[in-house]
Amino acid sequence: QVQLVESGGGLVQAGDSLRLSCAASGRTFNIYAMAWFRQAPGKEREFVAGITQSGSSTYYLDSVKGRFTISRDNAKNTVYLQMNSLKPEDTAVYYCAAKRSIVVRTPNNVEYWGQGTQVTVSS
Repeated sequence: QVQLVESGGGLVQAGDSLRLSCAASGRTFNIYAMAWFRQAPGKEREFVAGITQSGSSTYYLDSVKGRFTISRDNAKNTVYLQMNSLKPEDTAVYYCAAKRSIVVRTPNNVEYWGQGTQVTVSS
């Protein structure tokens, strides 16, 4: 069992930056592919960014490429999402996700979810 706890959300203005963190319990963090998803009101949950178990590969939703960066520190059991040049359309609840796999890209394949952290970007 893995527990994921997100932090770092908040209310910011367009163009600002935020860094989300997701701390994972357990001693086998490095066997999990990690990802960030988001869900805006009235919309389905969507993939934002993912990272492989070792951190050697990352992948992104097209609309966040060049603005968001996912990274992980396996020694600290933590995955991060650095979000720069935020836009009002980035407003959503952001969820950390884990799966014992090379990659995780779709909500149906996620094994563990965090509780979510709200990100609100004002124009």
